[in-house]
Amino acid sequence: MRDIKEILRLKFECGLSHERIGRAMGLSKGVVSKYVARARIAGLDGVSAARLDEAEIQARLCPVPALVRGDRAAIDLPWVHRELRRKGVTLQLLWQEYSQAHAGQATYQYTQFCQNYHDYAGAQRRSMRQIHRAGEKLFIDYAGPTVAIVNPDTGELRRAHIFVAVLGASNYTYACATPGETQPDWLHGLSRALAFFGGVPALVVPDNPRALVTRADRYEPVLNRATQACAEHYGMAILPARPRKPQDKAKVEVGVQVVERWILARLRHQVFFTLAALNQAIAELLVELNARAFKKLPGNRREWFETLDRPALRPLPTQPFEVARFKPCTVNIDYHVDIDGHYYSVPHALVRKTLEARITDTTVEILHGGQRVASHARAEGRGRHTTVAEHMPAAHRAHREWTPGRFQRWAADIGPATAHLVTHLLIDRPHPEMGYRSCLGLLSLAREYGPPRLEAACARAVATGARTRKSVLSILRGGLDQQPLPVAETQSDWISPAHENLRGSTYYQDPPNPH
Repeated sequence: MRDIKEILRLKFECGLSHERIGRAMGLSKGVVSKYVARARIAGLDGVSAARLDEAEIQARLCPVPALVRGDRAAIDLPWVHRELRRKGVTLQLLWQEYSQAHAGQATYQYTQFCQNYHDYAGAQRRSMRQIHRAGEKLFIDYAGPTVAIVNPDTGELRRAHIFVAVLGASNYTYACATPGETQPDWLHGLSRALAFFGGVPALVVPDNPRALVTRADRYEPVLNRATQACAEHYGMAILPARPRKPQDKAKVEVGVQVVERWILARLRHQVFFTLAALNQAIAELLVELNARAFKKLPGNRREWFETLDRPALRPLPTQPFEVARFKPCTVNIDYHVDIDGHYYSVPHALVRKTLEARITDTTVEILHGGQRVASHARAEGRGRHTTVAEHMPAAHRAHREWTPGRFQRWAADIGPATAHLVTHLLIDRPHPEMGYRSCLGLLSLAREYGPPRLEAACARAVATGARTRKSVLSILRGGLDQQPLPVAETQSDWISPAHENLRGSTYYQDPPNPH
């Protein structure tokens, strides 16, 4: 209080400016202005202030009323302070409700009602002077301290980062641990916070981390694509605080301190082996934190949340936001794009074009001109391929569809002699694919001559040892298939004898599709 008396003396007797008084007293210019203004309202000058002792000056300049008492109906000033946080509530409305509640009693007029409230609000901490409307703002940030996660097998340490979110009106607080402070970590933390609160505020106020903000600007900050997508998904706005203006997010600055003191400090002696175990411990302490009574206001964070913020929050969407990252990619000549070492197909007409990949934990979407041209389930395995048949050129697709097993099934539908000849054509090449054309040519004869004639021609070719497509075609053209075989043959005679170089029928079964 001696400082206040000295402030008033330097102002009223010496006529110094507020800035010079602040430098002389080691105080801020704002503090000097506050006490000079209160002295003028109280009718004090340098002479009258010098005649008062410290207690009298404190009573005149720094009243801390909880209820205004006297011959008039008392004003519940903490209730007024809390109700003003509700959207649309004004001092005029609260004064009317106060007057109606005390009808028949002497009450304060509107001007006195407002003055009493402003005196009360001015005596509170400066961080509480800003009025936050219910359900309007959610402040988010990361705490400075990290928590060690120990690998139980190797003893390796990694540091978990603590995400903090605070609702403006009620101070209701949420915290969770994330692996880092990357873009997915920020957005996952925000999604979990909204699920914890059970609703969506109108505005989210972060700092200016590079993970969320493409360009930090005092007037027109630019969010990155994933952050903007998150805001659109939840139907809210994300407005970063002004650069180097921590007062814009004072709520979460205080919330971070509270989490550090009442949660992290209590966990300092515990050892955690998984991120899930750490989050479980944080969740248990959050219940206690939000139930702690306020020091200068009635109630606690939980009660204020249930009264103010919860009714004002908008409903959550049916699905949580899926964090995605975007990456430019060029289509290779094999109509695949490289995403984290795995190759995904796109329509072959886009070869050599630069596209954009949208990558989530479960899917990979390929965009061209903002339109989705391909979608794949997220796959693991570097160097492997995920291919959709529709993306392939017609010739590639047709080639891919032919397998030894398919040729054999097709031939078996015609007859045993045709199946035997097809098997021979596949075996008689160094690799089965080398016999695909011969088999196709042989089986296509069924369209021209009919399956019965083809089967008879194949039986004659096998019987005479002329097991080629050209021989079968010659038999059909000469009509020899319609003549009896020169020697009666049995099906067993068509089967080649066992030999160590023969692959066997299991070699031609369709292999499992790796994609």
